[in-house]
Amino acid sequence: MAVIDVAGYVAELKDHAVDHGFHVHDERHFVETYSLRQFWEVDLHPEEGCGGPIDLHLALEVEPRSLLAFEDAIMALPDDAEPPDKWFFPLTFNWGIPPLPNGPDLLRLALDLSEIGGLELPLEISATDSYGSATDAPVRRLTIVARQEVSLARVLAGEELLCETFDRALGVTRFLLEAAPNWLAPLGD
Repeated sequence: MAVIDVAGYVAELKDHAVDHGFHVHDERHFVETYSLRQFWEVDLHPEEGCGGPIDLHLALEVEPRSLLAFEDAIMALPDDAEPPDKWFFPLTFNWGIPPLPNGPDLLRLALDLSEIGGLELPLEISATDSYGSATDAPVRRLTIVARQEVSLARVLAGEELLCETFDRALGVTRFLLEAAPNWLAPLGD
């Protein structure tokens, strides 16, 4: 019997995301046959953003060596002892945004989103401009990613629900939903 029910934790994360204003669109679970590494992926968007251009993709990576080391440490502890907080799973937030004919100023966007994400949800913002041909205007593709660590000790204690993180992620997503119509309008409109 596993010390942590990872599938149960992912179900709790989805329920908690719904409590914070998200709608769960899809879920995927992958297992690498060689390493037994697992990936849980959940697609979300704000309830008011159904059918909109912005999606939030959550990915939890379960490293089997970390999980086994944590389980070994738990089994070696006395019944009333707290486990050390030194094992973590990476959790990635990735915002999906379609190609933008009127891409935003990247520095302005980074400043605006850093205010929303704050220290609780540090964001990596980058853009790639692509040209269909030499005479075409560039089309900007944004990449917005936030990385968190999920503490296995806090998951075991039932404390790792990421309330502040989900609130910040919802704020970022709503900002992007509001800005997207201007960015998606054809040039000259």
